[in-house]
Amino acid sequence: MSDGTITIDGRPVPFDKGDTIIKAAYEAGIEIPHYCWHPGLSAPANCRMCLVEIEPPPGRDPLTLDILRWDAEKNDYVPTKKVKLLPACQQACSEGLSVKSDTSAEVDTARHAVQEFLLLNHPVDCPICDQAGECKLQDYWLEHQSSKKRMSEEPVHKPKGVVFGETIIYDAERCIMCTRCIRVSDEVAKDPVLDMRERGNRNEIVLSPGRTLDHNYSLMTEHVCPVGALTSSHFRFKARVWFLRSGDTVCQGCATGCSAHLDYDPRDNTAYRYRPRDNKAVNGYWMCDVGMLSYPEAHEARIERARVHGKDAELVDAIAQAKKLFSSHASDPSRIAIVLGARHSNEDNQALARVAKIYLGATHFYLSRRKDGHADDILMVADRNSNAAGVHEIARNLGLGDVRSLADLVRDIAALRIDFVISLGADIDGDESEAMDQLRRVKGFVAIAAHEGPLAKAAHVVLPAASWAESPGTYVNRNGIAQITEGVLKPRGDAHPAWQLVIALTRALGYEVGWKKRGDLQAGEAAQ
Repeated sequence: MSDGTITIDGRPVPFDKGDTIIKAAYEAGIEIPHYCWHPGLSAPANCRMCLVEIEPPPGRDPLTLDILRWDAEKNDYVPTKKVKLLPACQQACSEGLSVKSDTSAEVDTARHAVQEFLLLNHPVDCPICDQAGECKLQDYWLEHQSSKKRMSEEPVHKPKGVVFGETIIYDAERCIMCTRCIRVSDEVAKDPVLDMRERGNRNEIVLSPGRTLDHNYSLMTEHVCPVGALTSSHFRFKARVWFLRSGDTVCQGCATGCSAHLDYDPRDNTAYRYRPRDNKAVNGYWMCDVGMLSYPEAHEARIERARVHGKDAELVDAIAQAKKLFSSHASDPSRIAIVLGARHSNEDNQALARVAKIYLGATHFYLSRRKDGHADDILMVADRNSNAAGVHEIARNLGLGDVRSLADLVRDIAALRIDFVISLGADIDGDESEAMDQLRRVKGFVAIAAHEGPLAKAAHVVLPAASWAESPGTYVNRNGIAQITEGVLKPRGDAHPAWQLVIALTRALGYEVGWKKRGDLQAGEAAQ
């Protein structure tokens, strides 16, 4: 429940205690033009684009300023008064406050002036700028200026193509000194590596002496840049944003499971970048560099064809071979090992776990997961698996007992307790060499995987699964928050959603399951 209501251009807008005008408007879906303000950062009020007019209470005169204004008839400046405008990013909300944004002539004039001022020295290089198509300078020029440049002098020239680090390149001529990048480093990454030097139109962003921009959130400095001053070396000159489409997804970089947008080109079915998707409960407004740079996994190191004993095969033939292996070597349920996948969706794991328990009678369950990595105290955690929590939740709900590690599977195979293995995923978080040696000893091994990995190399039969970017699915992060990712890319090669491959394999073994669509698995319906 809100703490009060203000009015913006005649529209009631609720606010919470401590909200500024621009924050309340942002939460209500109203855009007050701005450059320096960001909902996840402090507000320096240095761009002045968010100036608004505050209407005085009844019986009070408006706050005014004495100014000189050009009088065309007198051909001279004459003294007059104008309403004092206030920055919406710093003006706190109070009950009954009435604000004019798009309905004030004074505000419109101010925005026009701010735009002209920012563009005085800005290079007109939109055709080669990576920000073209999503640049606030372009958007606000159309909305609040739409006039030709009046300055005829040579613009101020500044450094271009400055390498700030492995991920970021800086163009000082395009920079409007909003200081968002400085504040991201200070307030989000806790590493004040950027600062501003010189004054006026000589301003530019610089690195601390002897430093590079190398913290875990360097790409967030590019993400928050409202113009084309900071560009990512990974996206730079790779694609035009008007050709890209976007889908809601979940970052696969670690167990935080940051909400993200995956931008892709439908013409070549290729992912080009990640962008954080606002989610206060999970990642706020941010993503770490590891997550931001994990999008190529949508199409790199992919398994696109089925394999039988290391050779490409048709999918139907591979399933037939898997049936043959199972029929020959998996008659005793106590000797079947089921490996669930910490990087596969709930639907994929639900399908395999239910089939294993209901039809195969398996009692040994293990987990395929990536090795742990570096962690920080911001977003990045050591667990590099997007759905380990979801797997353990499924195991509890289905009464599967403990889902053990692959190291336990290796020991069980060495002790001659396992003859047949079905795995979801291809990752091993322990000694890969020892694991592959033991896995090659089993009599039958079927791997369902989207990416190459040790399990896929050791398997007798490999079935190509769709990646998280190709198949809708549910992922549960380390805090137990479930999120759904959209399947925006077309599956590569012969890949199919893993849950469909599980059903196809189950039917080949002579069992008829009642699941026909992903929603059946989401609902957790029992097999018929």
